[in-house]
Amino acid sequence: MIFAAGRGTRLGALGESTPKALIEIAGRTMLEHVVGRLRAAGAQRVVVNVHHHGEAIERFVAAHDLGVEILVSREPEGPLETGGGLLAARGLFRREGPILLHNVDVLTDADLGALVAAHRGGGALATLAVAERETQRYLLFDDDGLCGREDRRHGARQECRPPRGAVRALAFAGVHVISPELLDLISERGVFPIVEVYLRLAGQGRAVAPWRLGDAMWLEIGNLERLAAARAALEGAGA
Repeated sequence: MIFAAGRGTRLGALGESTPKALIEIAGRTMLEHVVGRLRAAGAQRVVVNVHHHGEAIERFVAAHDLGVEILVSREPEGPLETGGGLLAARGLFRREGPILLHNVDVLTDADLGALVAAHRGGGALATLAVAERETQRYLLFDDDGLCGREDRRHGARQECRPPRGAVRALAFAGVHVISPELLDLISERGVFPIVEVYLRLAGQGRAVAPWRLGDAMWLEIGNLERLAAARAALEGAGA
């Protein structure tokens, strides 16, 4: 699933006129970049949630062969965030294996097939791509997986269970894999991020595991400065 319903407000006038899914970098839209990565990881069906300029995304999907079946999950009343969006779309999944989730505003050359394989072999309910990078908000992992989060901008720290062993603060990369059973464990309703679900389930003893990006490229186009940096990196590399 590609999360593409956001309004892109941090992109200013560009975000007002163009959904992030259709912003171009190195001659391809973000949607094409991300679908290509999911397809390379083995995806045959991709669900895309839409709200902001959703009709434009749907027209683009209808006019282009992206190499996989694309299903659209509409959020007409407003973006439901990642958790609410996943809940709203749960009837569109085949549930035959792990579900790979990817934010549309993230570009990475990480081996997503290896991420899926790690999830299959690890026994966790969810496996989250993470990195050691500077950010304001971190997820906390101990020897058994997710155990909390930390917001350094506001000096807030939440533990969803007592930590076991060393605790590591890692930045979530906006790419994750879930087991299909998680879809039936979402009790939250309305607008909510999927991290809320992960923290609750981890607190109940379910395993939520980290998967490190390592040296893989990771770029996010959430604002104009980051978009310019991503374009410079990918267009300069001929991607």
